[in-house]
Amino acid sequence: MADTIRGAVIGYGAAFNMGKHHGRAMNGTEGIETVAVLDIDKARTEAAKEDFPGIKTFNSLDDLLKWGEFDVAVNVLPHNLHHALTQPCLLAGKHAIIEKPFTITIAEATEMIETSKQKGTVLTVHHNRRWDADFWTLKGLVASGVIGQVFNVEMWGGGYGRPNPDWWRSSKRVSGGAFYDWGAHYLDWLLNVLPAKMVNVTGFFHDLVWHDITNEDHVHGIIRFEDGTSADVQMSQIAKVGKPRWRLLGSHGAIVSGDNNFKVYSEVPGKPKEQEVAYTGRPGPSFYQNFVSHVNDRSVPLIVTPESARRVIAVLELSEKSSRSHIAETVPYEFS
Repeated sequence: MADTIRGAVIGYGAAFNMGKHHGRAMNGTEGIETVAVLDIDKARTEAAKEDFPGIKTFNSLDDLLKWGEFDVAVNVLPHNLHHALTQPCLLAGKHAIIEKPFTITIAEATEMIETSKQKGTVLTVHHNRRWDADFWTLKGLVASGVIGQVFNVEMWGGGYGRPNPDWWRSSKRVSGGAFYDWGAHYLDWLLNVLPAKMVNVTGFFHDLVWHDITNEDHVHGIIRFEDGTSADVQMSQIAKVGKPRWRLLGSHGAIVSGDNNFKVYSEVPGKPKEQEVAYTGRPGPSFYQNFVSHVNDRSVPLIVTPESARRVIAVLELSEKSSRSHIAETVPYEFS
């Protein structure tokens, strides 16, 4: 590998400009740089050349792999293309970074994890919201024991409104379904706040209003953990009344999210009965700084391991399976 890690961005769609974001993030991080962009749309690769003068551009994966002068593939394509275009890069001995969610299925995630291990490459998922201030603050509060042992968590996101029918994120075939967008962030947060392993998942999916949209209108997953904790996560496009993003109940208190802080209620001796705790950001390296450090020295822990990202996919997949079977679906222990 070259002294500077060479990154190839796969996908340069104009929406959200995620390809440009990753290109800039690499160029702004010591030890890594953007050297290539792949997109099937020639207009988008022309735009990439303007944004990053001097890079190579490609309109097919075969041509990118034939050129081969890159070290890490950064896949920011729609969800259903995460596995299809990343797996060949892993087989070619390249590192890989995939936008969240990791994949649509557990099987796809597992195949890429196994390939990465066989090839000795680094595979990670851009769960960038592990750096969000509210998540990091909550993780610290729970770990501090200020509310005792957490036994119930509620998470909420949504509202009432018709999704954009022309947007790929509204297409179940492409996106994986309504749970695979913000739900993937919520579940990643949840599984990094609660330390216990999962036991099973129960799902309730509804298509009641927006019949021209292939994604579900309302998705609801309930997760049972090994220590008896339960978590209830809901995402909706048909909820006229909402609730806080986070509500946690503990043996000796509770935490509820506000606009810019958490309200914390505690019965732990020596702790305030009621307090407001402002959100504080995560210290330490950024996502790309951590990636570069891990590639160069495998003793440096990878913050977002592919196994942790696969746990999110397990909940997403098993929630939908449960909604059809009407029973709680067991989480395989290796994915729990």
